[in-house]
Amino acid sequence: MNSSEFRMRGKEMVDFVADYLEGIEGRQVYPDVEPGYLRPLIPTTAPEEPDTFEDILNDVEKIIMPGVTHWHNPYFFAYFPTANSYPALLADILCGAIGCIGFSWAASPACTELETVMMDWLGKMLKLPEAFLAGQVGEGGGVIQGSASEATLVALLAARTKVVRRLQAASPGLTQGAIMEKLVAYSSDQAHSSVERAGLIGGVKIKAIPSDGKFAMRASALQEALERDKAEGLIPFFVVATLGTTSCCSFDNLLEVGPICTKEDMWLHIDAAYAGSSFICPEFRHLLNGVEFADSFNFNPHKWLLVNFDCSAMWVKKRTDLIGAFKLDPLYLKHGHQDSGLITDYRHWQLPLGRRFRSLKMWFVFRMYGVKGLQAYIRKHVRLAHEFEHLVLQDPRFEICAEVTLGLVCFRLKGSNKLNEDLLERINSAKKIHLVPCHLRDKFVLRLAICARTVESAHVQRSWEHIRQLATDVLRAEKD
Repeated sequence: MNSSEFRMRGKEMVDFVADYLEGIEGRQVYPDVEPGYLRPLIPTTAPEEPDTFEDILNDVEKIIMPGVTHWHNPYFFAYFPTANSYPALLADILCGAIGCIGFSWAASPACTELETVMMDWLGKMLKLPEAFLAGQVGEGGGVIQGSASEATLVALLAARTKVVRRLQAASPGLTQGAIMEKLVAYSSDQAHSSVERAGLIGGVKIKAIPSDGKFAMRASALQEALERDKAEGLIPFFVVATLGTTSCCSFDNLLEVGPICTKEDMWLHIDAAYAGSSFICPEFRHLLNGVEFADSFNFNPHKWLLVNFDCSAMWVKKRTDLIGAFKLDPLYLKHGHQDSGLITDYRHWQLPLGRRFRSLKMWFVFRMYGVKGLQAYIRKHVRLAHEFEHLVLQDPRFEICAEVTLGLVCFRLKGSNKLNEDLLERINSAKKIHLVPCHLRDKFVLRLAICARTVESAHVQRSWEHIRQLATDVLRAEKD
């Protein structure tokens, strides 16, 4: 394919994408395929001679689309949203065209510098404390990670390195192994499974702190666990506080947990993967109060801020904590400006070496929507969630299972778990809308998250009528 054909095919692909997104509501939200459906539809080996673009595009519709879950269909209410916008798609094209591997400033100066500035822009939108911003002379700063899971792992590994070095400096005879076997980290029992996985990868114990009646981690339960573990000779070093848990969008109490972490000299990492986007709205910023106690903070613009995956924003108060944990400097990666103090090399802030020019997506989206446009988008989703909550509360057969703060509603039929499992099975088998469940204590609960950029009140209303009808069917079947 030469440049003239690329121009032609590129326009065709843009039309294909625009048609797909414009018509996505007409597609079944969840596919009708079984595992292994795709392999018989494509050859067992790559073609010896080139295929035509027309054939490939035809196969996208014939082979790929039947197996796609349409996350941007306005009837998709599962998991949490994944962001999608035309400015971000355009930026991704440019990112692919430039094709740099931005592991260092020298590898592509604009890639590094735009990321630093965009992370400061976003930090200011959130009104983060100055300590988290790079600015001209700051000690902190932001970095784009691939996911919140990656950010949690990076923070844990940096905290582990910091505490090992501190203890070895105080007691030079201590081996790393002797320290590692005593390290213990903490998170709420509502924290994402990626926190436990970070512990597995990092080789440290992770203990779940029982949450309160609102599914939040509180000071008393954390302090009790700390005292018990210290009495057993363990070394508490790391706490993950979640703002907007995956199950029910609950919020750990930062203003209680933060001071304990400071007093006990433990690294506090905040995981606000979903909820963090809402903090750009003044009415939701209080949910971030206590961030000043944190050592690192992370959320995903690729969930709810119209920046396509992947773009997970992470800030640290002291970037030397990350660089000190991950820095390796082979000669082939060195350059003449790395010790100038004016720039950073992001390879020292992350697990991989290579990185895409992801900040282009932020730059395009922030400029083409503006802060006010992004705030309006968040508020619309929250408004629709409260509309659905109101509908549920009007039907005495149902109950709301957790406070509705942002764009997630947790609800269920009053009755047994089996009753709600049957209801969810009917909902997802019908494939008109798509939901996923969670467990809150011993209850099987349905989650409805406002996800698509194009979702409107009419979609919420129709979805509720569909759920109500299926609930009637389930209750009738139970009586029979």
